[in-house]
Amino acid sequence: MDVFWAAPPVIRTLTALTLVQSALMYSGLLSFYWAPFMPSMIFSWPPQIYRLVTPFLLTGPQFSFVFDLYLMYRYGSAAEKSMAPGEFFIYLLFVAFNIMLTAGGYLGAPFLLSPLTMAFVYTFSQTNRGTKTRFWVVDIPVVFLPYAMLLVGMVMNGWYSTLIDITGIVAAHTYDFLTRIYPTFGGGRNFITVPGFVERYFTHHDPNSGYRGYGTASRAPRPAEQPSSASTSGSSWGSWTSSGSWNGRGAGRRLG
Repeated sequence: MDVFWAAPPVIRTLTALTLVQSALMYSGLLSFYWAPFMPSMIFSWPPQIYRLVTPFLLTGPQFSFVFDLYLMYRYGSAAEKSMAPGEFFIYLLFVAFNIMLTAGGYLGAPFLLSPLTMAFVYTFSQTNRGTKTRFWVVDIPVVFLPYAMLLVGMVMNGWYSTLIDITGIVAAHTYDFLTRIYPTFGGGRNFITVPGFVERYFTHHDPNSGYRGYGTASRAPRPAEQPSSASTSGSSWGSWTSSGSWNGRGAGRRLG
């Protein structure tokens, strides 16, 4: 439980909701009727608004139940820790909305957890550029991790499942482009900002940040908090990956 409560607030809540909904549905206590993304039911009367959320909270069956939760927790935690207080919440809304439009609306995917997790993986790979991670038994640059997962998913589950996962990468890249790449390198304006009340709320609920009278400071995760390994889901991917950051660096020496 200490590991769970030490996680950032948004991904901690998201993982808990996914665990509860998936456990209830696979145990037969709750019908799967409530989970799929169905636009016709969302815009019916009365509107089934809950279908904007429930498609993101269902894991795969059997072993995928554990793997999907592990992937969400690991990469979602890493992504949230890399952002300012409240930013991950805005990021999650943006990414989920884009996945609903593309994977759910255009491709007709009923369940959307897999592309959401792939979005977390992509964001993790971009915030850790320059490092390596272990994919199966091969060390690869971390920026290639999402594409290695896509390749395995294509072999195991076919093109349709891969296209659905790609929408998560596209959504995460779009957010990264609009909030970091374009404003930094293109001289444009960042239109996706964190509202003040959201930032203030998460400043007091995020264990990775501290509130000061003159602003907010986010601390970098300690080495022990860096994701050391990640397993891939049987519903999306079929391999294990682990971070090489633990065994790839020494104690460090000062030069001069």
